[in-house]
Amino acid sequence: MAHKGPQRIRNIAIVGHRGAGKTSLNEALLFEAGVLNRLGSVAEGTTVSDSDPDEQEREMSISAGLSSFEYEDRKLNLIDTPGDPSFIADAVAALAVCESAIFVVNGVMGVEVSTGRLWQRAMDRGLARLIFVNMLDRERADFFRALDQLKESFGPHAVATEIPIGTEHDMRGVVDLIDMKAFEYDDTGARGRAQEVPIPDDLAAQADEYREKLMDEVAENSDDLMERYLEGEEISHDEIVSALKDGVTAGTIFPVTCGVATKNLGTDRLLDALVQDLPSPARKGATIARDGDGHEVSIEPDEAGEPVAYVFKTLADPFAGRINLFKVLSGIVKHDSHLMNVRAHSKERIGQLLVPQGKEMAHADEFGAGDIGGVAKLKETHSGDVLSDKSSTISFPAPSLPGAVMAFAIEAKAKGDDEKIGSALRRLQEEDPTIDFHRDPQTGEQIIAGLSQVHVEVIVDRMKRRFGAEVNLKPPRVPYQETIKGSAKAQGRYKKQTGGRGQFGDCHIEIEPAGEGEGFVFENKIKGGVIPSGFIPAVEKGIRDAMQQGVVAGYPLRDVRVKLYDGSYHSVDSSEMAFKVAGSMAFKKAAEQAQPTLLEPIMSVGVVVPEDAVGDVIGDLNGRRGRPLGMEPNGNMTEIKAEVPMAEMLNYAPDLRSITGGRGEYTMEFARYEEVPAHLAQKVISAAGQEEEAAAKA
Repeated sequence: MAHKGPQRIRNIAIVGHRGAGKTSLNEALLFEAGVLNRLGSVAEGTTVSDSDPDEQEREMSISAGLSSFEYEDRKLNLIDTPGDPSFIADAVAALAVCESAIFVVNGVMGVEVSTGRLWQRAMDRGLARLIFVNMLDRERADFFRALDQLKESFGPHAVATEIPIGTEHDMRGVVDLIDMKAFEYDDTGARGRAQEVPIPDDLAAQADEYREKLMDEVAENSDDLMERYLEGEEISHDEIVSALKDGVTAGTIFPVTCGVATKNLGTDRLLDALVQDLPSPARKGATIARDGDGHEVSIEPDEAGEPVAYVFKTLADPFAGRINLFKVLSGIVKHDSHLMNVRAHSKERIGQLLVPQGKEMAHADEFGAGDIGGVAKLKETHSGDVLSDKSSTISFPAPSLPGAVMAFAIEAKAKGDDEKIGSALRRLQEEDPTIDFHRDPQTGEQIIAGLSQVHVEVIVDRMKRRFGAEVNLKPPRVPYQETIKGSAKAQGRYKKQTGGRGQFGDCHIEIEPAGEGEGFVFENKIKGGVIPSGFIPAVEKGIRDAMQQGVVAGYPLRDVRVKLYDGSYHSVDSSEMAFKVAGSMAFKKAAEQAQPTLLEPIMSVGVVVPEDAVGDVIGDLNGRRGRPLGMEPNGNMTEIKAEVPMAEMLNYAPDLRSITGGRGEYTMEFARYEEVPAHLAQKVISAAGQEEEAAAKA
């Protein structure tokens, strides 16, 4: 099958808050277009895009699902994205390759947190935006209340192109405000069942009112149209649609449509709107990239250009291997060809090209400029990479993603599985860049961190299901440290005499606090060769080793200045080993006398919450020994900045969710170390002692 030109393609991300019905809408659009013979259900786990077992179990999208199909001689690429903030990476990746986005809004809940955040990202990228108010058959659903919220949140250019016929359980159709026609649907859910009917009398005045509001917005996009409209001339359907499309493409009009996805009500109208109102890659124009010098480069969606493709999503399939989803920015990508990975400077063989439909994969011979597809088994390529047919330096900045905040220590359930676990997590990181996996250098624990507890649970489930790697989760240990507040002098003398050659090392040191963040500072003040220069590095090594286990609770020491100023040696018995032991002994003695103290990590925390939750959140942070530093309003949300001890933040995610009703989120990064208050230090010291005893018994 020949590929479609860029003017006949629509790339559309379906985005919105969790539970708004994005997957059901994607399913209904596929059914209405004739791709599916049966309308699947999220509750029954039978939808195309939620094909993973964990998505079906949780009844939520976890990964973006691409569905490609043809409708009215156009190729539509729909990307159904997760609405849960834990899996925002896929939604952000979809927005990066689409010219348009459908924002799905729950008719009961209205504009929710994720909707607002994703709207901002779509606006930053200049995407065309269309809104679908869903679930209007639910109790307490109200289209006009939702429309008012949309205008309040996103401005007056959110304008209805349809209004519903009936409310709640009596929702049965829509009025098309462009052509002023009404359509009713029976309750069979079958495709193509809309029947044109007269506009109900009780809606006539309301339809006229909202038609006038629509025409005011449309006419603003054309001076000629505005003049004729104000003079009362009749504006044709084609003129309205053309002006509407201009406004949508420019981001000056956001059409608001409505329906019920699970009943396939209104989705035929939406499908037509996707073709008529949303821009193609050709209409949207060039993609802006950067060259190796950081200069902007325009890539036109021209099939005659050099092949350039951007990989936006990697799937870690244990059987098919790595599958990469990509958008062709320029030229034509053909199967059984070769392209260069710009980042890795390596040639990749483009094998069989794939057309995903959920977990099913059809095959294609080629993809043209503006199109989206998949390819399996590329060796070096993953999300964010650019493929080109020649040596190129083109790249795209990595999208801004929230940092992982919910951390757990992991240990293999089966001995010898560490390598399998590491391999599985690296594969999953290719799929989801918000996963953080590292080894804590101080505690020695393997740490896995995600955006929420649900995120980490999904990661662990996928490790087990896909790669057979099973782990236990436990809270990570807080990496306490120790330091000294005073100065002290001590001698370390190591003498051991057995048969034959003995061991002898003797050193005198003075320790004092170093500056914040200086770490370990060693000063050699030996004069007159009382310790030969060849043994001095051994003294320093002994002190460094001793600093790894402090005298308060066994945590590493930091910010200590050590002066080696005296000592003695034996011409026969002295050795590097002896002076290393002597240095360690001297340091431990001195540290005990230099007011040793326990330190804890302090985190810089940013918490974004609705205005009505600010007081409760600040109160909670105070209860965690936090110090609020200020607040920054941002629309109807407020960011609270604070410094909080890490020990108090280990269980913060579920607590914040409870306080804000799931509407809050936070970021966290290390700031510095501070002294632990005396009453808490004793608890930490006691716990460390018990842990040491348990380890000794084991």
